[in-house]
Amino acid sequence: MARRCDLTGKGVLTGNNVSHANNRTRRRFLPNLQDTSLLSDALGEMVRLRLSTGALRTVEHRGGLDAFLKSARASELSLEARRLKKRILAAEAKAAA
Repeated sequence: MARRCDLTGKGVLTGNNVSHANNRTRRRFLPNLQDTSLLSDALGEMVRLRLSTGALRTVEHRGGLDAFLKSARASELSLEARRLKKRILAAEAKAAA
């Protein structure tokens, strides 16, 4: 399983550990990913996602999963999130018709 946020695409960064003697060794900065289930109002079901904690806070701030995906540009979203956005928009269009 990739260490990447399903919504934002945030992933692993690399850098150095620097000792007091200025010795440098490579290290990885891992994102804080959490397995979460979010309710989609349009789909009427729980959607399981692996999100960074920052993305989870942003989803809650914007008013839920549906509102987050509708306001986000497709270029900002991962492939999984784009597919979910398409499902949500199709479900809303079907409900409106």
